[in-house]
Amino acid sequence: MRRSLAESVVVLDFETTGLSPQYGDRAIEIGAVLLEEGRIVDRFQRLMQPGFRISRFIESYTGITNDMLKGQPRCEEVMAEFAEFLEGRNIVAHNASFDRRFLEAELKRTNRAYRGACCCSLLVSRRIYQDAPNHRLQTLVSHAGIPRTGRFHRALADAEMTAQVWLSMIERIRRQYGIKTIYFDQLSELSKIDRLYVHRYLTSLAGGG
Repeated sequence: MRRSLAESVVVLDFETTGLSPQYGDRAIEIGAVLLEEGRIVDRFQRLMQPGFRISRFIESYTGITNDMLKGQPRCEEVMAEFAEFLEGRNIVAHNASFDRRFLEAELKRTNRAYRGACCCSLLVSRRIYQDAPNHRLQTLVSHAGIPRTGRFHRALADAEMTAQVWLSMIERIRRQYGIKTIYFDQLSELSKIDRLYVHRYLTSLAGGG
């Protein structure tokens, strides 16, 4: 099977009513960008109606209000559409375990499933940007000198900025280690490696190991 380039992925972000679909929380917004060889070539953004009122905390945190959600399509309708956008792609998200839980839960309601691979840009950033004060998206955007593209905690803006952080990490690896082609599975493996052994791992990739 042909290996997927690290720069050719869907970068996504959910805004939700809470932390866990297991306890009834639902998605209220999805934002995603399609990267092809390091360029954003498509975008997907939708608000969606979870079927109940969202809390004042979530309104304040995301800037998404109950009034904004009135008349929006239900989650099932949006996720059926997003499944087409996602088809055949690997995904990247910041704190990906959170976003993947909601992706899988919402797709399940449409009788669909995600078959691709997922990599966490937060885990990769802990290995590539070890000098950052912390690895929250807002901090990394500032640390890497990336322009803000909108309000944090809105899905499309977060997805776009995550994509730029992802590309900045690939470029840093390429520049420091002279690795011309970087594959998605290599960064997935990097995300699981002890930070003490990151240099050894990347040096081995540079040497073709």
